[in-house]
Order: sequence, then structure tokens, then C-alpha cells
Amino acid sequence: MLRVDLRGRELNRLRVADGADALWEAALSLHLLQNQHVPPAFAPWRREVRSALERAGLSSAVRELMLLCPSAEYFPDFLTPGRGELDLDIGVDRLLSTPRRRLAADLTRLYARRRGPVPATVRRLSEGDVEALRWLGSTLRRYYSVAVAPYLPAIRAQAGADRSRRAEAALTGGAEGLVASYEEMPGWRCEEGILRTPYPVSRELHLYGQTLTLVPGFFCVGTPLALVDDELPPVLVHPLSPAPGWLVRHRQGEVTPPVAQLIGTSRARLLELLDRPMTTTGLAGALRMAPSTASRHASVLREAGLLTSHRHGNRMMHHRTQLGTALLDGPAP
Repeated sequence: MLRVDLRGRELNRLRVADGADALWEAALSLHLLQNQHVPPAFAPWRREVRSALERAGLSSAVRELMLLCPSAEYFPDFLTPGRGELDLDIGVDRLLSTPRRRLAADLTRLYARRRGPVPATVRRLSEGDVEALRWLGSTLRRYYSVAVAPYLPAIRAQAGADRSRRAEAALTGGAEGLVASYEEMPGWRCEEGILRTPYPVSRELHLYGQTLTLVPGFFCVGTPLALVDDELPPVLVHPLSPAPGWLVRHRQGEVTPPVAQLIGTSRARLLELLDRPMTTTGLAGALRMAPSTASRHASVLREAGLLTSHRHGNRMMHHRTQLGTALLDGPAP
């Protein structure tokens, strides 16, 4: 059982994340691939992703990732630095800037009770080895492009619906109404200002006046999850619990929209993905195409006034325009 004290100012500092966090989804999906027993809703996804990883030649690299992110009571906090960070590249950059002290502390905690030698990759990461960190960033991106990005429409639809419910609850009942809206989930309850949720171990989550961010987790199964280190900005990742058959509905949803007859299937799907800003790399991964191809499609759509682009550091961020949204929505009734 997890207990969160919301009797003070922390109640009015609650925050609902904008959507599913990219690195949390990567970590949680890794857990599902390792579990022997998963909910029926995710069994088809697991079979599909295992085959896709094999075809992409990623199976060996992903097994190394699992050494860093085991499906256990604890996995390193530094792997999930976001609080609803939608963009994978921003999340990975934040991960790779983790201080060496935290890398060593997290990985020491992970392997403290394990017998046998520490894997070489883990040892090098704990030392802050630059090449090991580059490998981690590259492998996470490649894994995400196979296991998470192709399913982003389903993930965003679930997370968006959840955020809408929370927003309506907050508008109607304030902070108390927001907290009460989570009691629809099994085992969640708030009594006299103490939020109680299922959890792998008995724990108190101390906020110390900080903002608690509630993050929806598409691949979160069973109990919610929180960072172990109380000094980090607190998050509580909760299950979205998609219904069995979501993957079939996701595939059916890939039927090309009417606008595809005008601008082409790939460009129509790219435009659909831009309900939130995305990088060229993120679009390429979600659409299973080369970044250069995604960039060309984006250029055509930009010239037509259907999206705008701006550079953020070394990444190009794309936004759908009102005209692009109107084109996707079709004629007004």
C-alpha cells in the first residue's frame, strides 16, 4: 500500500501530466516483455513486438536494456526522469545528463542484493562512461521506435481520454474532485486527506511541499509506480488499463482517413499524429519510415500550410496548424 499525505498545501499543487511519458512507456513496456504472465490485453502486443525486435536485429541489445530495467520492485530512477514528457528526444537528453553520482547510486542499489558479477554495461554506466551512455541513448531510441512509437495513436487516445476525465473532475470539484476521480481505479481511495493506492511494498510518499505529478501509464500494469528517491520531483504513474482488443481496434484505426485521397496515406497519418508537437525522429519512428522520408513529407505539408516547424536545439519540432486540423476533421455539418 502506498500512502500520500495531501492534507496540506500539496493538495492544491497536484498536477496532471499532459500525456503518457515517453521514457516511462519505454521502461514499462520493457517490463511487460520480461513478465511471464501479462494481462490478456497486452499478450498480442507482446507477441508482435518480440517478432519485430527480432526482425530489427534488436533482441540482443534489448536483453542488455533489461539488465538495467528489470521487472522488479526496483529499477533505476534515472531511466525515467520525466513527469509526462511527451517527446522522446528531450527525455533521452535529460537521461543522458544524469550526474555520475546518481548513476552510481541507482545502479548500486539495483545490484546490491544480486549474486554474481555486475554486467559490464551496468558497470561502465555506473562509472559515467561516455560510450556506454551513448549506447544507452541509441538503444532506447531504437527500442522505442519498435515497441512504443507504432502504438502512439492508441496510447494518446487513452491518455487524452484520461486527462479529459481529470480536467472535468477538477473543474467540477476542485482539487478534491480531482483526487476523488482516481477512486474509480481498484484499490484507490482518499480518506481524511490521505491518498491510498495499491503498491508492491508498504510505503509513504513524502512530498515536502513539492508538486506531485500524476502520469497516465499505458503499459503500466497492476499497481501505480513512483520514484524511489524522495529528493527527486515526485511522480505517480497510474495504469490506463486498455481493454482487451485494443490492438485490433488500433489496427482498424489505421484505415486511411478520407483526406488520404487528397494528400496521400503517409502524409495523412503524419498529420494525424500531430495532435501534439513531435520531432522528425518521433514521426519517423511512429510511421516506421526513415527520418529523411518523414522530413520530406513534413516539408510538403508545411508548404501547404498544414503544419509549422521550428528548431528546438538540434531537433525540428512540428505542429499541426488549424488548417491541418480542419482538413483532417472533414467538412463541417
